[in-house]
Amino acid sequence: MPNFLSNEDSPYLQQHKDNLVHWYPWCDEAFLKAKKENKPIFISIGYSACHWCHVMEHEVFENRTLAQKLNKDFICIKVDREERPDIDKFYQELHRLLNQRSGGWPISVFSTPDNKPFFAGTYIPAISKQDMIGFGDLINMIALKISENDSFLLDNAHAIQKHLKPSSHPSQVAHIDERMVQIFLKQSHDSFDENFGGFGSSLKFPQTSTLKSLLDIALINKDDTAMHILTHTLDSMVQGGLYDRVDSGFCRYSRSNNWLIPHFEKMTYDNALFIELYTLAYKHTKNQAYLDIAKETSIFMLEKMSHNKLFYSSSDAYSDGVEGKYFLFNYDETMRYFKQHGFKEDEAIEIFSHLHITPVGNFSDENGFFHGSSIIRLEADVPKGYDKAIKLLKEIRSSRQYPFIDKKIITAWNAMMVKSLFILSNHEAYFKEIAIKHLEALLNKLYKDKHLFHTAIITGQAKIDAFLEDYAYLCTALIEAYQSTLDRQYLQLAQELADKALNEFFEAGKWFFSKDEFVTDADIADSSYPGSVSVIIDALLSLGVLIDVRYRNLAFMSLEYYSAQLVTRPIHYPYLFNQAFRYIKEDRIIKGNEKALHSLQDAYFELHYPFMHRDLRTEAETLLCGVQSCFTTLKDDSDLVKELNKTL
Repeated sequence: MPNFLSNEDSPYLQQHKDNLVHWYPWCDEAFLKAKKENKPIFISIGYSACHWCHVMEHEVFENRTLAQKLNKDFICIKVDREERPDIDKFYQELHRLLNQRSGGWPISVFSTPDNKPFFAGTYIPAISKQDMIGFGDLINMIALKISENDSFLLDNAHAIQKHLKPSSHPSQVAHIDERMVQIFLKQSHDSFDENFGGFGSSLKFPQTSTLKSLLDIALINKDDTAMHILTHTLDSMVQGGLYDRVDSGFCRYSRSNNWLIPHFEKMTYDNALFIELYTLAYKHTKNQAYLDIAKETSIFMLEKMSHNKLFYSSSDAYSDGVEGKYFLFNYDETMRYFKQHGFKEDEAIEIFSHLHITPVGNFSDENGFFHGSSIIRLEADVPKGYDKAIKLLKEIRSSRQYPFIDKKIITAWNAMMVKSLFILSNHEAYFKEIAIKHLEALLNKLYKDKHLFHTAIITGQAKIDAFLEDYAYLCTALIEAYQSTLDRQYLQLAQELADKALNEFFEAGKWFFSKDEFVTDADIADSSYPGSVSVIIDALLSLGVLIDVRYRNLAFMSLEYYSAQLVTRPIHYPYLFNQAFRYIKEDRIIKGNEKALHSLQDAYFELHYPFMHRDLRTEAETLLCGVQSCFTTLKDDSDLVKELNKTL
């Protein structure tokens, strides 16, 4: 009996269509069958670039004995968390409730035949070990208890179900003021790695929102410590490992404190956020290396991770079933190739010493074993022959199997890339037309008859309605498009989408991520990328100064709703913190006609105040304004920096 995934659009579900497990997609048929046959339900949620999802697939779902047991006694459902983030959020909350800690992927959930969950875990090994129950022992126990109608298990599932309803009001409200800034700085500094940059010591994630907030603090408060944390981290992350110095593009996170050994998957959202961050860092520091990284990453995404002006969701870490195989270089193989293509042996040895290609290697697996493979790394100035060496390393890679690419098109993630390309285009005009065309393609694909969708396969039709994050990120991308092009149609569409989001997901300050099949709270914390609450607040603050102050008032209502969590632990909510900081400091707007705004364009894009807008008006006067009033009339020869500083 085959499983039921072969007709699904999701590349992740397609990866599992030949498993021995008789998977169902998320569908009514599966739940009706479980109830009719009184079988427990096993729900497995993951995504195509997930390392531990691959491990569990190999150890458990391709294990004939375990698969037979699952097929006999369970109804098994596979979910792509990128395709259905609402389902994933619901069960991640279940995991937090049951285990008192955050979950991750894969997430493994067991429910009663009437779909009341009672167990949630993440990766579960096939066989029990130390203090971790094995999958085989677990499903044997669950199948027995369900067949016996175990009252304790069923009562417990019923109690859990009652606790999964979202909260309806904040526990308390705190005052939002500049004291948060010092708390944020202290919390950032306390976890800062002075040696290698970033935060923490191992399993280092980029935390781009924290770095962006530090940049804004440094600019407004002239804070040297914040700028040091930012620049030291930016410099360290691109030496090689987390950043791919051969193909370009950033990997998901680092398993080593010096950013050398990554999990090699590359996600669209990470690279979009990096392009924005490095471009803004260039704008304010004039470090050309930062702009080069932003451009190279954009070109990688355009050439390798897009088609028909749409960006794919991710690329895998695996090639030929081996993690990192595509990315690593063997000393002897690489030496032979270099000698065949113009390098003398002593020249190759010299360049290898700079690129950290050694006979022993610098890449160790998760057990700490070195296998003679090297990750390209450059810790000092660019040596002689570097460009030629990188060209040859690209050629070596070109003969290898490229990691699997998940070709889902996700609205929020495409919007992130579009926004970043517009920001980059303010300093590299070449990218402006590219950004415009990608925005048009995204709207044509996923905004149909004024209805926004969450995802589609590049060759398929959109089927899943948008979630709050799709509205939020698309709004901010459209606002950035307006800032870059002065085409007011983008701003009007941003307002239209914000109004729909307010109507569908907003209740008196509180935001929901989804309100259809699953009613789930929107995130205020940044996980893999900024939470949807903070991004929609970003959009509302912009609309509040560009269209109607009521949007700013709604943004404040949201900030106030989440204030108790925000003011005490701002480091946990860096993008939301940044929007609160922005609310306190207030936006500045240059208002004028098209001719005036174009004449001031170069100076405008070099301003160091981070919360700036320009707004196209028909009036003859060009004005520098705040939220509630205008400060001064600007002339063609006005010193923008001087006039802006008067208002701060």
